[in-house]
Amino acid sequence: MSESMSDPPSGAEPESPPEREKVAPIIQTGTAPEEMTTLIARQPFFAGLPPRLLERLAGEALVMQYEIGQQILNEGEPANRFYLILEGQVVLEAEGEEHSQTPLQTLGPGEDLGWSWLFRPYYLHFSARALTRVRVLFFYGTRLRQHCEADHELGYELLKRVGEVVVKRVELMRRKLSETPDLRG
Repeated sequence: MSESMSDPPSGAEPESPPEREKVAPIIQTGTAPEEMTTLIARQPFFAGLPPRLLERLAGEALVMQYEIGQQILNEGEPANRFYLILEGQVVLEAEGEEHSQTPLQTLGPGEDLGWSWLFRPYYLHFSARALTRVRVLFFYGTRLRQHCEADHELGYELLKRVGEVVVKRVELMRRKLSETPDLRG
């Protein structure tokens, strides 16, 4: 299920994260297009999208499942995936010293994961791991970018939604940093 990046970053490539066991998620097949459209329409991230755009997204979506402890995203890898959490909990982590993982935020149903597909240099800024069994809606980020280029209404709607998530995550990081004794001086 790997996908090549259409826009390689300029300059040196980032170091690869430490090797982790790679286990493929379970892909659930057989979801009718109408069911997928309904499932997507129920997600808070897509609230208010016109039916035409929901149907376009439904044509690109898959339902996947990850087991407890399974890596979903690895910091530093190409950002070519986007997820909406349907069930379960996922922890966002940042790589610390000596490749240790620092938990940043726990995400649950209705939240999104993997917004870096939209922004150059298209590399992941965080890692994500399943804390429980997790079901997600999965989209190939590079395909979503292509759809955004072809349909500017879709692109604008996704950019507004992803931008809101980015602002919330930056604010969360700012609060966490202000609570860290070593950084308050």
